Amino acid sequence: MKAIDFEGFGEAERLQLVEVPDPQLRPDDLLVKVGAAGVNRADLLLRRGHYGRPDFGDSRLIGLEIAGEVVALGEHVEGYRIGDRIMGITGGGGYAELARLDYRMAMPIPDGVEDIEAAAIPEVFVTAHEALVHLGRLLPGETVLIHAAAGGVGSAAVQLAHACGASVFATCGSDKLDAVKAMGADHVMDYRGEDFAEVLQRETAGRGVDVIVDFVGADYFSRNVQSLAVGGRLIQVGLLSPGPTASIDLERLLYRHLEIRGTVMKSRPQREKQAMVARFRTRWLDGFADGRLRPVIDSVFPMAQAAQAHQRMESNAAVGKIILLNH
Repeated sequence: MKAIDFEGFGEAERLQLVEVPDPQLRPDDLLVKVGAAGVNRADLLLRRGHYGRPDFGDSRLIGLEIAGEVVALGEHVEGYRIGDRIMGITGGGGYAELARLDYRMAMPIPDGVEDIEAAAIPEVFVTAHEALVHLGRLLPGETVLIHAAAGGVGSAAVQLAHACGASVFATCGSDKLDAVKAMGADHVMDYRGEDFAEVLQRETAGRGVDVIVDFVGADYFSRNVQSLAVGGRLIQVGLLSPGPTASIDLERLLYRHLEIRGTVMKSRPQREKQAMVARFRTRWLDGFADGRLRPVIDSVFPMAQAAQAHQRMESNAAVGKIILLNH
């Protein structure tokens, strides 16, 4: 089969369409003819050598989320048939004509959703649900701040928070303010021109917000802590800013009864990943069929142009998901 691979870590130009062996079916696997694959920042990190070249469970090839048609079933698979349209999270190998994944990491594609849209759902919406609802325990009527709200997970988080009945604050670049507001944010801030902590202090009359979902890290950490209401929850999902360490006001942590949680799907045991998918599927999957939720698509590239898709993500100009199409 044809798949994207690379020799040696480095820039996006290293990604090439090559011939590789078909994946071998295991007892718990779905073998899927990939219609489309989502591009994620983890793919960029893999290409640059951040993870080495491990097998994350399904393949040493690049690509973590797919949409397509089931063409073969492992002997232990339950709930799926050949010909079913599915979307799901793989342990590698999504940038290919065929991919395998544990059936418990898959979900049926809702009626009316095309492969391009479906490939933009699994990784980002499951991550957003885990951060906001499972870990953040966001409730109707609460307030939430979502950083990097124009990105893949950020755009999903804005929609889910709005659907939860929360009041949504969000940060993004000045050229993306209108797009994020259209996703359901109530107040959008330009992270370059506004200090979000000052804005929240003013807009919440000093109370702060109940939940913060952050992808940035050290540069925002102290201001995030200062922006939390009593009993507030900070969920750290990514580390886009340089540096792995940050300082914290421990008195504020103690006396305001704050919680700080970190979450990364890649490093979780397989059973926990399956539980994440199941939680999201139970709560939200119908929302894509009835139009309450929709994946935000920035751009679509042919699979052979994976290098250009990575360059688009590295430009930080994207709003929503970048998709690779297998046609």
